[in-house]
Amino acid sequence: MEIATADLWDEYTTALKVLPLELTHYGKKTAFCGEIVTLKVYEDNSYVRKTLEENGTGKVLVVDGGGSKRCALIGDNIATLAKDNGWEGIIIYGCIRDAKVIATMEVGIKAIGTCPVKSRKQNVGSKGETLRIAGTEIVHGEYVYSDEDGVLLSKEKIH
Repeated sequence: MEIATADLWDEYTTALKVLPLELTHYGKKTAFCGEIVTLKVYEDNSYVRKTLEENGTGKVLVVDGGGSKRCALIGDNIATLAKDNGWEGIIIYGCIRDAKVIATMEVGIKAIGTCPVKSRKQNVGSKGETLRIAGTEIVHGEYVYSDEDGVLLSKEKIH
């Protein structure tokens, strides 16, 4: 599906809000959209793995990792889970690792950066709660549209 956030903004300005956060694209898939699934974790990717093991058809995982740059929440193995289970994309307020491998994968990931350090595995986090990232509310079950220009959020499916 072709997504052009600039065109969506022009057509649906009143229905959209922007996520004002500098994110880098990883993976071959540069545009994606879908229903938001929210996770809140901190330096522990147990819930990320569990969630991406589920069927993600039509969904985008949005992870509030607290903006930590001390470890990665996704590496190539977890990115493979996302691809294999049909996730439309992943947006992480945190880091990834294995960026060189992920760059060759048919997956869409946006993150604040990279870090070679693995996260903890203590099964700590929460799923389905409303997140606040960069002063923007991100609600589980609403919709996200992402491409090279940025990230837009909507209460309703518009595309």
